[in-house]
Amino acid sequence: MENYKNKLGNLADKLKQERPATPIQEVIPVKAVPVPNEPEVQFNNRIPKVLLKRLKTFGLEYDESLKDINIQALELYLSHKAKPDETTKNAN
Repeated sequence: MENYKNKLGNLADKLKQERPATPIQEVIPVKAVPVPNEPEVQFNNRIPKVLLKRLKTFGLEYDESLKDINIQALELYLSHKAKPDETTKNAN
């Protein structure tokens, strides 16, 4: 029992004498925030409740907002379904 107390006492002395080595960390942003180069407009629609829950869960898991997810989904949809000329003609 005394040997145990001596070890604990020595440990406390060592911790007081030695400074802990603190690692130097560099902060790097996880993702760059896109700079909007176009004016934004409001877009409302109704979707099934289950789909909204899935979207929110996905957003939490991957740290993305619902707005970003919607924009990416709509751009992907249009890139597969619409011809490039159609999207630029109807935008004006």
